[in-house]
Amino acid sequence: AQEDGKGLSTWDRFSHEPGKVFDGHTGDVACDHYHRYADDVKLMKEIGLQAYRFSISWPRLMPEGKGAVNQKGLDFYNRLIDELLKNDTRPFVTLFHWDYPYELHKKGGWLNDDSVEWFSNYAAKVVELFSDRAVNYITFNEPQCFIGLAYFNGAHAPGLKVGYKDIFQMCHNVLKAHGAAVKAMRANAKQKIKIGFSPAVEANYPAT
Repeated sequence: AQEDGKGLSTWDRFSHEPGKVFDGHTGDVACDHYHRYADDVKLMKEIGLQAYRFSISWPRLMPEGKGAVNQKGLDFYNRLIDELLKNDTRPFVTLFHWDYPYELHKKGGWLNDDSVEWFSNYAAKVVELFSDRAVNYITFNEPQCFIGLAYFNGAHAPGLKVGYKDIFQMCHNVLKAHGAAVKAMRANAKQKIKIGFSPAVEANYPAT
């Protein structure tokens, strides 16, 4: 998790606090996709997958959450995307899957109105770097979870319990961040791209 210049995320800190994660697990290595990605992609091809949705670690690409890009982090995602395409597997790129940069968390995270600009700048950089090969993007994975579980009941990183007013302010900023990111991504894309987000909901369809 800390290899090759990656910055800290809120989950890096939270998972190392005693009693926060089942059986003391941290996720520091997990399935070791960072080193095993080539073998993983081969397995995907063997079982017939035509697409692979993966998540970029914001603090791996930008250790401070904004500003300079970590070259070794960029190299990893370039290798992964190239390996997927070589194996006829379409990359679906998720920009944020809960590992918020710890340096931005210290500045207030989603409660800070500047978080809209932080995220849209990050999203623009991702598209600038990868849209020559990747055309499918997801801004946020399950905002209901990374706000509600992380800041309302404290079960997820950073493990806080704040009031409704702050929760609604964070939700508002996340929605604005999605909108700003979509505009920035379209403006910086090297070809036409598709953008969406992944909600955490149960689908219900009318009987007629």
